[in-house]
Amino acid sequence: MKTKKILAFLLAAVMTLTLFAGCGAAESSSAAETASASESASESSEAESASASEPAVKTDVNIAVLKGPTGMGAAYLMEKNSTGEAANNYNFTIASAPDEITAGLVSGELDIAALPTNAIAALYKKTNGGVQALAVNTLGVLYILENGDTIKSVADLEGKTILASGKGSTAEYVLTYILSQNGLTDGQNVTVEWASEHAEAATKAAAGDYSIVMLPEPFVTSLQKQAPDFRVALNLTDEWENAAGSTLTMGGIAVRKEFADANPEAVAAFVKEYAESADYANSSVDEAAELCGKYGIIDAAVAKEAIPRANIVCLTGDDMRNALMDFYSVLMTFAPDSIGGALPGEDFWYYAQ
Repeated sequence: MKTKKILAFLLAAVMTLTLFAGCGAAESSSAAETASASESASESSEAESASASEPAVKTDVNIAVLKGPTGMGAAYLMEKNSTGEAANNYNFTIASAPDEITAGLVSGELDIAALPTNAIAALYKKTNGGVQALAVNTLGVLYILENGDTIKSVADLEGKTILASGKGSTAEYVLTYILSQNGLTDGQNVTVEWASEHAEAATKAAAGDYSIVMLPEPFVTSLQKQAPDFRVALNLTDEWENAAGSTLTMGGIAVRKEFADANPEAVAAFVKEYAESADYANSSVDEAAELCGKYGIIDAAVAKEAIPRANIVCLTGDDMRNALMDFYSVLMTFAPDSIGGALPGEDFWYYAQ
């Protein structure tokens, strides 16, 4: 009997020890699983954090702008690019004349370029659709200045000699059209002499070689700083609208179709950033003027006075299309070769998404 009691006690003790051992194993397993899950979560969090800190892959974009409103509108974007804040890696070229840009766009050395709007249409025709219109970035910026007080209307230019710049660009066709609508023809009852670029025209006028000159901003401001006796006699934006009944769209942005098709996200990012840059120029004139000077676009003091008269914009999509078609339709009536001999087709318009 006594022996049975002893055996029963030993059996109970073994069972108790087994129970505690099982609980310990379960607790150890649970702790191990918890630690493992915690470690996995930590590793996942670290991976996500590392991924978030890694910069997105940027697209290299070769872009050219002209000294003047197109460059002024891009100044803030140039600053963002220099600090690494831009969405793409932009390689900027700042040119003095359109012909310094067009060859690069055709050859593929440039991906995006700011050009006179007529040149964009002509390149589209020349490249069989290889160049497209991306945006309008400049409206009317042309003025007739006089050192004197005889020019009150376009008709007063009869018998006069006008120094001008921008031959082969919208500037030439705007002047030709306005003169023709007022009964004047170059070489008959008015003489137009062309400088190779805007800066040269301003320099010649300031030196006293001419008393009447046609210039765009910011070269109007530059001339008046050098020769204060020159006054703005005619605003050719107003004269165009009176004669043509449409908006004067002088400057635009072109993109190579091959580049746009291969890099739609990069192109869309550029359009967004250029629009922001144009808005910055118009809303933060002092700061934008300093950037114009910093990047060699135009002297900061000149830019400060010129920006409010530079009509810097960024029209895209249907706004771009409607404004340009009105302008091209007028050019077709008297200078069809200026846009390649025909109105552009449907594939001319690039709508950034």
